[in-house]
Amino acid sequence: MIASLPAPKVGIVHPGEMGAAVGAALRAAGHTVLWASTGRSAATTERAEAAGLEDAGTLEKLRGGSDVVISLCPPHAAIDVATAFAGFSGTYVEANAVSPATTRAIAGLVGRCVDGGVIGPPPRTPGTTRLYLSGADAARVAALFEGTAVDARVVADDVGAASALKITYAAWTKGTAALVLAVRALAQAEGVEEPLLDEWRSSLPELADRSEAAARSAVRKGWRWVGEMEEIAAAFAAVGLPDGFHLAAAEIYARSPDATEAESGDALSRVLSALHAEASRP
Repeated sequence: MIASLPAPKVGIVHPGEMGAAVGAALRAAGHTVLWASTGRSAATTERAEAAGLEDAGTLEKLRGGSDVVISLCPPHAAIDVATAFAGFSGTYVEANAVSPATTRAIAGLVGRCVDGGVIGPPPRTPGTTRLYLSGADAARVAALFEGTAVDARVVADDVGAASALKITYAAWTKGTAALVLAVRALAQAEGVEEPLLDEWRSSLPELADRSEAAARSAVRKGWRWVGEMEEIAAAFAAVGLPDGFHLAAAEIYARSPDATEAESGDALSRVLSALHAEASRP
């Protein structure tokens, strides 16, 4: 009788809202999932504990105890996180919202790299969240998620393909969310916000609600999307396409207030006020 191989241990770096939910999905499939608490916040600790993740303490111990590491961090931190895993002997899954070029650079750092891109909310219900994967070991990583709330799909053999899919999807969803906020701010500045809203009700009835939703998202996650818009801009520029759309979107999100600053009013009014305040500075 041939003994079965032990299930791979998976490290999650770092268990934010998405990372904790992905870790919980892997735990539900019977995998041991590690995280590193050193330097992390109390909120992160609470999420990791609720997801049933095992604390390795430090990144060094997580690295040594993991066969697969999944990086889910703010895009601007992706290179720094990967640097801590330079020469990692296991499989490193770069699952952040970064450009194909950034993913390829990370692959050069870590060795065995699988490119990943998450589309959808933190996975709690089947059918809501896709994890697109590419690279030589993509099928092996996808197998970890069999039977979980994460729909893992292999899209290509080339590192960079999954990132390109994620980037092109977010270029529309988050890019146009920034655009509708900028349009609403311009209309307000020119004194035609109410006539614009009347016209939207007649011809584009979804846009008023969309601008409200865009503001709520900007307040909750805009700080994280600045880097993502910059990565999208870089991806456009790399193939000779204009990058200005998403550089502007990055600035919209950079100007947006965070949740603490937005507590005293509704999200839309606070975001528009912040956009105008920044515009009026010398």
